[in-house]
Amino acid sequence: MIRPLTSADRDAILAVINDGARAYQGVIPESCWHDPYMSPEYLDKELSAGVAFWGWEADGRLVGVMGKQDLGEVTLIRHAYVLTMHQRQGIGSGLLTLLLTQITGTVLVGTWAAAWWAIRFYEKHGFRLVTPTEKDRLLRTYWSIPARQIENSVVLATELHR
Repeated sequence: MIRPLTSADRDAILAVINDGARAYQGVIPESCWHDPYMSPEYLDKELSAGVAFWGWEADGRLVGVMGKQDLGEVTLIRHAYVLTMHQRQGIGSGLLTLLLTQITGTVLVGTWAAAWWAIRFYEKHGFRLVTPTEKDRLLRTYWSIPARQIENSVVLATELHR
């Protein structure tokens, strides 16, 4: 079952993100990795900034999360994670497909350049990598991330017309 998540789901959201993010440990620059990957304070900041999370439940347990942030001229897909033991079962695809039905216009997603599996996932769903120059501009315009993360990230985009 996919459902919108609320502040009551905060601990479960953090558990999914911090478990799913383990895939990046040892892949992204060590200076960009922290444990936990997302702190409760950072999640609160994202929620306050308008990131709306949706979750996939299996057997009454949250196993996948994905956020969207409508910024007017673009919508960002944010914080897409699935519990390690539930990955490669279509959960991420289900969440992304649902969110994309709710969006018109340009959709952007940022991920780590070394995360080839994440890039391939978004390309499979119709996203395309933007140029390095455009990536830098988009990350500086729509995200609040450190320069080191900008250097090691990519942006993928798609245009939806509904």
